[in-house]
Amino acid sequence: MAMLKTQQISVIGLGVTEDAMLSEAAIQALQSADLVIGSDRQLLTVKTHLNNVKTAMLPKLAKLKTLIESKQKVVVLGSGDPLYYGIGTWLSKQFKDTLIHFYPAVSSITQACHCLGIAQQNVNVLSLHGRPLAKLKVELKAQQTLLLLTDKNSQPQDIATVCLQTGFTDAEIIVCERLGYQEQKISRFTISELVESELEFDALHVSFVLCGENKGFLPQFPGIKDADFETGELGSKGMISKREVRLAILSLLQPSRDDVIWDIGAGCGGVAVELAYWQSQASIYAIEHNQARFNCLLQNQHKFGVVSNLKTTFGRAPEALSDLPIANKIFIGGSDGELPQLLDSLWEKLADNGQIVVSAVMEKTKSQLLDFYNKRLAVNDSELETLQIAVNKSRSLAGQLAYQPALPVSLFSFIKNTEQQLNKGKSGE
Repeated sequence: MAMLKTQQISVIGLGVTEDAMLSEAAIQALQSADLVIGSDRQLLTVKTHLNNVKTAMLPKLAKLKTLIESKQKVVVLGSGDPLYYGIGTWLSKQFKDTLIHFYPAVSSITQACHCLGIAQQNVNVLSLHGRPLAKLKVELKAQQTLLLLTDKNSQPQDIATVCLQTGFTDAEIIVCERLGYQEQKISRFTISELVESELEFDALHVSFVLCGENKGFLPQFPGIKDADFETGELGSKGMISKREVRLAILSLLQPSRDDVIWDIGAGCGGVAVELAYWQSQASIYAIEHNQARFNCLLQNQHKFGVVSNLKTTFGRAPEALSDLPIANKIFIGGSDGELPQLLDSLWEKLADNGQIVVSAVMEKTKSQLLDFYNKRLAVNDSELETLQIAVNKSRSLAGQLAYQPALPVSLFSFIKNTEQQLNKGKSGE
């Protein structure tokens, strides 16, 4: 059904009270609506303002758009702040050409912070509503305060279990139930108190996590320890880019919001996991054809909680790339002997300002990369950078400290630019 040309959509936040505290403008929008859409609880909070206004239960999002398009003046009821993890964001994306009026109110997040006297700017908010519980692992940091919006799969006991598994054993969890209602209840628990408990909590609740000390494997800063990655039977020889090299790769790629990054020959996932862990707004695609390494890649994806923005593909490049979104940045950690052909193919399809970063240990691979480097120089179609990393790690030898050299790793970075763009930049036009 086509959307009505002069349609009006109003999104009203209800606050955290039994009876909605609405502005005069919000009340007017309610009373002049052809249809008011909300949940049972939400409709109940505004019943005194509805009179004879038609109402509808909030359907699944797949049907909501059609329902909204069927009426001229529509009100959608939302949480306290409809544009903060609320229905407002979805509506803005679906109705880009429609003027939407928003009427915000105090959110459960703001209310919870005020109940505990915690400044909201000192709290990191994470929504687990409709999202995998493992995502919590990405946000757990020492001495941090988290405020979680949850669902039936992320109850306080589930949150406590994740904290226990990841080494945040000293964390405390504060559960705020039915905020703004007469039955409001705030309870404080240690991890051990919650993990084995059979307590039941009201569906209308939010949870604080006071993280405490980090005694586990979750990183605080880029550069995850090699030993913290799962590498299966390969052990310390597992196929991951070692920490010192991995940091240089991250630095070259500079993962940013909305990037689509392919990690080709991802091995056990060292680079892909760190890219996804530190830049949650980027989409990372890890491609690996060895089954044992791929299994470790999956284990590391879940171990570090990068289950939302890291996607894994079992197969070989370039065949395995055909169904993936087009990347603007590519890291090649392994090519199974097909590097020259793979580079030519990827470069031809790469958009301007796209980037390819490649690592090499073997002399043959370095030679192939130098050939490609010189080819790019000859046609002046890229910004080039290459460096070599040599790491000497300490070990004990006859009771004394000694350093054992590892094989040096060469990194090549190619950023695609047309000759016209490069010349324009040099001339200052």
